[in-house]
Amino acid sequence: MPFKSQAQRRKFAQLLVEGKISNETFEEWNRETGSAKLPDHVKPKAKTRPKSKARAKAKPKRRAKAKS
Repeated sequence: MPFKSQAQRRKFAQLLVEGKISNETFEEWNRETGSAKLPDHVKPKAKTRPKSKARAKAKPKRRAKAKS
């Protein structure tokens, strides 16, 4: 799986230095990414709210009392 951002590549390099991932794993990801120009960070996709089928009923308007 290729890297999605430079930040992810830096994180994997840090994990490699700490010994938490193997050199083969890092090289595999690096190889699959190739020489692609990566953004520094990737923003998460905006979540869309599901459309509601039933809308809330509007409150009935209160009629003003007639003055006597």
